Amino acid sequence: MATEQTGPDMQAILERAGLGTEAAAGWLSSEPDLSGDYRLDAAASSHFWLAGADLLAKLPAKPRRNAAEAAAAAAIADATRAARDRFLAAHVETLYRTLTKSYGCFRRVEQLAYDAAEVPGLVPTRAQVAAESGLAQRDKEGVEIDQGILLSRVLAHPAAGAHLCHAMLLPTPAALERLEEFGRRGALDLGSATVERRGRSAVVTMRNPRFLNAEDETTVDAVETAVDLAILDPGSDIAVLRGAVVEHPKYRGRRVFSTGINLTHLYHGKISYLWYIKREMGFVNKLFRGLATPEKSPDEICGDSIEKPWVAGVDAFAIGGGCQYLLATDYVVASSDAYLTLPARKEGIIPGAANLRLTRFVGDRLARQLVMNGRRLDCDSPEGRMICDEVVPPGDVDAAIDRVVENFTSSGVVSAAGNRRAFRVAEEPLDLFRRYMAVYAREQAYCHFSPALIANLERNWSAQQRQA
Repeated sequence: MATEQTGPDMQAILERAGLGTEAAAGWLSSEPDLSGDYRLDAAASSHFWLAGADLLAKLPAKPRRNAAEAAAAAAIADATRAARDRFLAAHVETLYRTLTKSYGCFRRVEQLAYDAAEVPGLVPTRAQVAAESGLAQRDKEGVEIDQGILLSRVLAHPAAGAHLCHAMLLPTPAALERLEEFGRRGALDLGSATVERRGRSAVVTMRNPRFLNAEDETTVDAVETAVDLAILDPGSDIAVLRGAVVEHPKYRGRRVFSTGINLTHLYHGKISYLWYIKREMGFVNKLFRGLATPEKSPDEICGDSIEKPWVAGVDAFAIGGGCQYLLATDYVVASSDAYLTLPARKEGIIPGAANLRLTRFVGDRLARQLVMNGRRLDCDSPEGRMICDEVVPPGDVDAAIDRVVENFTSSGVVSAAGNRRAFRVAEEPLDLFRRYMAVYAREQAYCHFSPALIANLERNWSAQQRQA
């Protein structure tokens, strides 16, 4: 089946790259015309995807390609990705049912994205992703984009997408394994996060001191475990999110909240595509929605959730992902010298669910200025106070949080979960989040491997001079 991706011009593009007339023609003629039968279409599509991968492997590695070879690689990628999207548009529910035993078991995104490799060529294998993991971001082929195509189609399907959201709102095995220990000890050091019971509150502290409490592959699992434990802890009624004291010369000895994604790691290829999805559908959504159980859907109308109010304490700044946390919490205390930014334009990525949530706080115009034009908000400003509930002098954040916790808990928090669900069903029901994530999963995959991202990091972050 000839398509826009594999029409007559494609043959010439492949031949100019030295791939050979016979090999190019053979691959182009194998593009499947889907029949509607899952097994037949999977077999035919796999043949096309794997043959395309074989052609791509005949080209030099990405950094060594000339213009003709780069054009051929891009053409092969576009054609195979279009074929994957067509296959998933026709068969995503059958595939998802197969991988989850007809919705009988849960698969987190980081498992589902690899389990789907049982259809050869649909998504990269662990070995293929590992082979690229040691490369700088600019030198990667971008095989993980195929994971984004898969997850976008799963999330776009109402039943499969809701089931995947449910899976990501379950407590992690790591949290369940350590819940009794936390209950007994009242504090756990998880490496890049700690969780500690203080009076009626469970305090989660994010720690990445060398990188100003930035988020990266070394932090995401520990923070999610800590968030789970804080929510599950029967000895507390409210949860608090803080940033730890850092080592950076400019802020040494001071708390900072978070500088968002670790741009140095991003530039050097140390952030996987799945990191974004794990983070957004995992602990950030758990801050906002609480935890599900296998038996109970997290849907606000017919389901239930285990949740607590969250208070965030902002010292110094909440940049990027740090600012995104605030949009998922119930009360924000900020130091008067702190500021907020969402520098998505300078980074070249989509700032999580900020595009979904930010307009509820500051309106459409200001949200676009923040996300698309890099506007900074000082916490102690009229605009900053649209996000920050209370702004206090530097050094008074701890005392202010103690007052907030006392106010929340002194009269009981029995209605807290119900009020949170009532706000959500009016503002952001789970199905709206699912649909947003379907777009985010696809768009972030392409942004993550865009040449523009590398150019932005070099221009705005001096990334070439920074050590990972």
